[in-house]
Amino acid sequence: MDFLWNGLFQAFSLLLSAHAETYSAIWTTLKVSTLSITGSLLLGVPIGFLLGQHEFTGRKALRLVMDTLLSFPTVVIGLLVYGFLSRQGPLGELGLLFTLPGIAIGQTILGLPIVIALTASAVEALDRRLRPTLLTLGANERQILLTTICEARFSLMAAAVTAYGRIVSEVGISMMVGGNIKWYTRTITTAIALETNKGKFGMGIALGLVLLLIAFTVNLVLAVLRRRMEG
Repeated sequence: MDFLWNGLFQAFSLLLSAHAETYSAIWTTLKVSTLSITGSLLLGVPIGFLLGQHEFTGRKALRLVMDTLLSFPTVVIGLLVYGFLSRQGPLGELGLLFTLPGIAIGQTILGLPIVIALTASAVEALDRRLRPTLLTLGANERQILLTTICEARFSLMAAAVTAYGRIVSEVGISMMVGGNIKWYTRTITTAIALETNKGKFGMGIALGLVLLLIAFTVNLVLAVLRRRMEG
């Protein structure tokens, strides 16, 4: 038990002293996760709106695929993205492998099914008379989209928070696509894995505490949003 207490003491020392390597992993995680959730929302919300609002051939099959991808293993996504971004891959010339944008691509793919599925569910839960009413008032598709998003804003925010929680805690994509490069692509989760294997429990615990704080904040925001929706 002594090594756990020593690790906890070292963890607080690293955090309070603004240890450069520790905070580098934290800022890298925040930067890449912000890029990822932005991409997931920009792509996922319109697609989720189409799935929830319109009937078309293959809609149910596409919805089933999105629901299945909610549990898609991160290491498999990392493998696929690595294959596309490697020098032998179709996107190898872009030089995105072992970069933050490369990680963001993989994490966007990870968060995308969550945003799409939850957005579609949120739109389906709205009053079905909303679209006909807006059409009667002369609204175009863009205005219908914006009004629907406004009506489902708390559910969409909950989708964003859920996707962010999944993105920020993943390790497979960051490790495989980012390469865990110190001062550059090393995130909280990859740093925890590396430092723990090296026997540096202090840094691992410090980063674990930060990750727990982020997860707690995400869950707190989600709880507030749920209370708002129920109210």
